Amino acid sequence: MRVLLVHLLLSLLAIVPTAAQVEAGAPAGETARATEIVDGDTLVLEDGRQVRLVGIQAPKLPLGRPNFETWPLAEEAKAALGALALGRPLRLAYGGRRMDRHGRLLAHLYAPEDEGAERWIQGALLEQGMARVYSFADNRALVAEMLALERAARADRRGIWTNPFYAIRAAEAAGGHLGTFQLVEGRVLEAAVVRGRAYLNFGADWREDFTVTLAPEVRRRFEAEGIDPRDYQGTRLRVRGWLKSYNGPMIEVTHSEQIEVLAP
Repeated sequence: MRVLLVHLLLSLLAIVPTAAQVEAGAPAGETARATEIVDGDTLVLEDGRQVRLVGIQAPKLPLGRPNFETWPLAEEAKAALGALALGRPLRLAYGGRRMDRHGRLLAHLYAPEDEGAERWIQGALLEQGMARVYSFADNRALVAEMLALERAARADRRGIWTNPFYAIRAAEAAGGHLGTFQLVEGRVLEAAVVRGRAYLNFGADWREDFTVTLAPEVRRRFEAEGIDPRDYQGTRLRVRGWLKSYNGPMIEVTHSEQIEVLAP
């Protein structure tokens, strides 16, 4: 229970990170100029390489995908990234895996400002409400700071947080959003470990209601961080991830930052 109380306190701290905190989380890399904006979280450098701004997901454009509908505020998010980065020399920093399966760099970006200061691009987009946190187990640098910025923007109803498309879903409604990335909130009615896999059941019927699951190796990583998933029983959580159908709607969690403990 003490672990969950600490987790809750950290979740409630919506503090904008200092430059020192940002530097500590994402080691420095190279510097390059942005020459093209692809969408709200992807840009092209002068040498032709693409950078996917790691840790965030901006509203999506079709980008040639057939039958893909533009997400609300996608053009606005693209314009926001352009205003921050286009034509400017950017410092790339890495806090985990450096390239995705599409060959794009996975980096935190920093733009120069007056008197030697820098602006963290991911942080600025989250502050404006033009993105939400979208992290991976192999690239976790600065996720806590990004979650804090996202919470502040949502509380102030900035950007995407005024649009129902991005609303936080109640656990009871998760089944209506299969195949999409969502933030889902609810209370864990039962937490159990079966054959090494952890299950967090948010409804009385685990065959139909929303469930969060952790593979055995993920559960062990949680425990190494001092978190026993069984302690989530009775706790209100916000969980982010892709909803799939397996005995009802399910999110498979791969790292602890996907789960935020909420106030009772």
